[in-house]
Amino acid sequence: MPKLETIRVERPAEGVAVATLDRPGRLNAMTMVMFAELEQLMLDLGEQDDLRVLIITGAGSAFCAGYDLADATELPGLSPMGMLRRQEQAVRALTAVRSLRVPVIAAVNGAAAGGGLALALAADIRLASPAARFNAAFVRIGLSAGDLGTSWLLPRLVGPGLAAEIAYTGRFVEAAEAERIGLVNKVVPAPDLLAEAIAMAGLICANSPAGVQLSKRALQANMEVSSYAAALELENRGQVLLTQGEDMPEALAAFTERRAPVFGR
Repeated sequence: MPKLETIRVERPAEGVAVATLDRPGRLNAMTMVMFAELEQLMLDLGEQDDLRVLIITGAGSAFCAGYDLADATELPGLSPMGMLRRQEQAVRALTAVRSLRVPVIAAVNGAAAGGGLALALAADIRLASPAARFNAAFVRIGLSAGDLGTSWLLPRLVGPGLAAEIAYTGRFVEAAEAERIGLVNKVVPAPDLLAEAIAMAGLICANSPAGVQLSKRALQANMEVSSYAAALELENRGQVLLTQGEDMPEALAAFTERRAPVFGR
């Protein structure tokens, strides 16, 4: 994997990758380079058959401060189509995170503002340190909270009323409130945050890789289908596929032999 300018990638445990946004001097703020690297990294990781879980975190004191305003001064001068191209590049990056075939855990170690909030929302699971704080900063700089998937994902996590409050006021949601309203799964002491994320990844890695991946597909797809019947149809197809794979026979054999299953890909 080529060396990246804005992201550091490590493999701390079997099946687990950690992608650290690595612009601590700018609070890991997003640039067009970071968006391009994030998209390419997700494509590269998606080709790694041994990958089971991705953890995303930030270097230094912040998770991600959103789009780097030092790079934003030229935006008002862009043509509508020029701005659309930039917007679509950013969207491709976050869509690639959400679409990664394996679970993504966001280990939110500090501020997640604007696009940083959107990145955290794109993960499947969010763990936070007490220093984590979230805000939809878009309205503070004359933009809309309808950005990078925020307006779709945030109401589904916290409900439409709270999402509206967070979006319209631009206020910060501190870690304790984020846990209470369901924006994050759990608040973890700062020194333990990454270890907790790796431990959770280990629990996921212990399960059937195919079962986990199709579970992710079902959970995401069924947020968008229009009916219970459509959700059941999708679930049925997944179960049929899995019974024809290698993981279920291995799990049944392990149960019979009273041992832990050994799953392949």
